[in-house]
Amino acid sequence: MKRPRALVLPALPESALVRLGEVADLSEVHTRPSLGFTDDELADLVIETGANVLITDGDQVRTSVLSLPVDVVASMGAPTSVDLTLAAERGVTVLHAPDRDPEAVAELTLALMFAVSRNIVTADREVRRGRVYRGRVPPAQRHRGRRLSGRTVGIVGLGRVGRAMRWRCEGLGMRVIVCDPRVPEATHSLTALLSESDVVSLHVPLTEETRGFFGYAEFGAMRPGSVYLNTSRGALHDLTALVDALRWGRLGGAGLDHFEGEWLDPAHPLTRLPNVVLTPRLGEATGESREELAQALVADLARLLRGERPAYACVPAQRVADPA
Repeated sequence: MKRPRALVLPALPESALVRLGEVADLSEVHTRPSLGFTDDELADLVIETGANVLITDGDQVRTSVLSLPVDVVASMGAPTSVDLTLAAERGVTVLHAPDRDPEAVAELTLALMFAVSRNIVTADREVRRGRVYRGRVPPAQRHRGRRLSGRTVGIVGLGRVGRAMRWRCEGLGMRVIVCDPRVPEATHSLTALLSESDVVSLHVPLTEETRGFFGYAEFGAMRPGSVYLNTSRGALHDLTALVDALRWGRLGGAGLDHFEGEWLDPAHPLTRLPNVVLTPRLGEATGESREELAQALVADLARLLRGERPAYACVPAQRVADPA
């Protein structure tokens, strides 16, 4: 059969490109929208390049693309921008990278916890602006934070990231309590965890059951002055309820790495709160994470193109081509 042509949309490590080039001809995109291609834009690229294999990362793969002779879509991240139902109907195999890098996500969660607890971002901003000694309040008093050692951190969700977070917090001398109805070793119900925790760290998948499950009741049940961390998904909490809890002084601060649509309006009230640290989906933004994810995804795609069963298919796999 004809050798596959892969359209590579995200920037992949050179080692992954070399491996991919062994099993398919490559077409790369050198200018890419920061939020990925729309369905219509991507369809135009598929027609232009004649690709039947797509490597995506947040790009929309919907009706326009899936109406074309595409055989495989391999997504670097969660395939939330792919119409999986339509892909299955059209016989398009959808591959996804393995689970998130738990070590990298846990490390960023710790970074947010320190940044919020010790007022690092606001202090840094003052140093850069030459306003450290404004007024009569010295910086050590104005930016006085809270020591984490001896505090209680409540981890909601004891999956791979939650476990990576747990042993790190224990190493800091924190008391760790856990809520996860699917894990027998969980120590607390959600209500009990919220009432005891100085820091609440959310590590649960986004499902219909968990969408928006952190709202006014949950923020209201947290200890006054406690810190809320979410490096999972923005849709897990009610953003209005979070802003109100911060404005009213119910919470002492928050650290967020995700927003719905991975975009926060610069005019949003959250951006004006000094006790909030915001990052744009940096949980797995390490060179090591990218290299490992790309290599795993390309290896899986190579298996499929050789007629073997892939390890990470979320739509039933089909044979695309005979081995080259």
